[in-house]
Amino acid sequence: MTQGQNKRHLYINRELSWISFNERVLAKALDPSTPLLEQAKFSAIFSNNLDEFFMVRVASLKSQVEAGITKKSEDGQTPQEQLTKIRTHIEPLLAKQQAHYKKSLRKKLSEQEIHLLNYEDLNKRQKTWVDNYFQTAIFPVLTPLAVDHAHPFPFISNLSLNVAALISDPSTNQKQFARVKVPKKTISRLITIPTELSEQNPYPRHTSIPLEQLVAFNLKHLFPGMKIEEHYFFRVTRDADLELRDLEADDLMSALEEGLRKRRIGGEIVRLEVSQEMPATVIEMLLNGMGVEKEDLYRIEGLLGLDELFELMKIENAELKDQPHNGLTPKSLRHSQQGCLEDGSLKQEKFKDIFTVIRSKDLLLHHPYDLFATSVEEFINQSAEDPLVMGIKMTLYRISKDSPIISALIRAAENGKQVMALVELKARFDEDNNIQWAKHLEQSGVHVVYGVLGLKTHTKIALVVRKEKSRLRSYVHIGTGNYNSKTSKLYTDLGLLSANPEIGQDLVELFNYLTGFSKQQTFRKLLVAPVTLRTGMEDLIRREIHHAQIGRVAQIRAKMNSLVDPAIVQLLYEASQAGVKIELIVRGMCCLMPGKPGLSENITVISIIGRFLEHSRIFWFANDGKPEAYIGSADWMRRNLDRRVEAITPIESPALRKQLEVLLEIYLQDNIEAWEMQSDGGFIKRQPKGHQNCAQSRLIDEWHKALQMAES
Repeated sequence: MTQGQNKRHLYINRELSWISFNERVLAKALDPSTPLLEQAKFSAIFSNNLDEFFMVRVASLKSQVEAGITKKSEDGQTPQEQLTKIRTHIEPLLAKQQAHYKKSLRKKLSEQEIHLLNYEDLNKRQKTWVDNYFQTAIFPVLTPLAVDHAHPFPFISNLSLNVAALISDPSTNQKQFARVKVPKKTISRLITIPTELSEQNPYPRHTSIPLEQLVAFNLKHLFPGMKIEEHYFFRVTRDADLELRDLEADDLMSALEEGLRKRRIGGEIVRLEVSQEMPATVIEMLLNGMGVEKEDLYRIEGLLGLDELFELMKIENAELKDQPHNGLTPKSLRHSQQGCLEDGSLKQEKFKDIFTVIRSKDLLLHHPYDLFATSVEEFINQSAEDPLVMGIKMTLYRISKDSPIISALIRAAENGKQVMALVELKARFDEDNNIQWAKHLEQSGVHVVYGVLGLKTHTKIALVVRKEKSRLRSYVHIGTGNYNSKTSKLYTDLGLLSANPEIGQDLVELFNYLTGFSKQQTFRKLLVAPVTLRTGMEDLIRREIHHAQIGRVAQIRAKMNSLVDPAIVQLLYEASQAGVKIELIVRGMCCLMPGKPGLSENITVISIIGRFLEHSRIFWFANDGKPEAYIGSADWMRRNLDRRVEAITPIESPALRKQLEVLLEIYLQDNIEAWEMQSDGGFIKRQPKGHQNCAQSRLIDEWHKALQMAES
């Protein structure tokens, strides 16, 4: 076999692996056991994921093809071969999604008195209402653009939904083409119609129609005196990856703001979606007018832009959604809530400030089962107000719009504390939000920095320095997820609260590395990328290999978002061949091939797709009966190990390590939302045989019980 052929049998293409992950997301939408409005949500997530995939990954491959690059991927495929396979894999998924929306979701929602109608389905009163709504709320913001010799083809912005209209002059019968952009941000995609206009008795719970249909069936108002012959819908996706060269940018924020302006306009078109019924003549006009290749054309038999099905989650109907989950305050922190002290629900003599609790023992947090607001936010809030706190340092990657963390940092600065926030301006698709927060923080007296030149700062760390009895003590939080109140309720993430002096000193030095000219090469406890994380992880795997080779207990369990790094994959193959039992929980991309005789027969991989996005990273090593466990911000990907600033912390407390072991076991036993990876890269969903185990449902019910058991 050639080297290229060998690679094909050792490594799964990362793009196709990502499509496989998104197929599992779609399967959650198609699953009849998923509540109806949650089905709509997962279908929307599938579409949103796909948009970003085209804007970044497909755009990158197309750029390589246009540049004449033929370098092959790890699995031995050229950029053009990958583009061809991507299309082959995506088209049937799009057909499944549309069939589900039209034949299942709409029908079943209708049975629940939630009607998603087409314009033609409306009764006379409803049509009168929507036409009046068009005149008053939509018509004034529309701009019809004609295309002829005097009017060149208009620029079509990224992810915009458009009406292609063929109109004719009754006096000459001459046909003309016009484009109308459907408003996106200012008007809801699904126009809600008053339910009392329905002819049903009793009235339905909800009735709506797509905005673009309302525009299309009122085109006569945009072209008075003209005859509307036909209308069709189309949507474009453009290259939206920002190319930022730090060495050439005197001011990173200015460079980013300029880049964002360009992104809103968009780069080259990488996908054109059109209504299935659009005739070849109109398609040809669009292809020529926008310079799109036929291989980038996708015919869609249904609504375009199903990412906006997210809007259906606004409908108040608890029966059609997952049961609400609000999380709990960790037992150790229930007497440490400043708000409870202030409102009188907690007596002063029972109150313990959060620093006292953390000094007594390390705390492991697991969101959303542990409330973010009463743990991490409480930690930062008390730090902002505590007179003994001298300084606060944090990294901020993705920040919620109305962030309590930001408010606390501003209060801390106003209270005279030294506050430093590293705001990662290059967090993809959150750049604009982060720029605004960075400006706001700076104006409030917070020291704001933007990280290390040439590296994206992805680590999730917070350091609080407190003066206690004439000495300074460090309190730390190291997590797997962002300091984001919104996603803390939707993503599963872990965090460590600790007063361990060695970890504290590591964070002091890591922040110096991030803000100054430090060239720190070693750390006491932390594994830090791009300095020690790769070698640290590789050494831990090699230690298990050594244990297996001399007959000792050797096992690896790990949970992450993606496993893509070729060197780590190769090392795991070596570990499997040495007899190390390896159990992996990988939500997204996995380029390793498990269960191959002679290569990876000791490796199993599962992926869990549930109501919460699995985002936590855990790395556990048996170490001949003296297990070690780590959590942190990094996946086993090249970018995390080599091109980002990441931090992984050991969990040294036996009680907390036991909690992680229980947690991994719960995930590995899942037979409801778990998919088993096959040696060819495919996934088969587990089917329960007897007792049903849904990890996320169990954790909602059992996480705090597991903590108590571990503590006892």
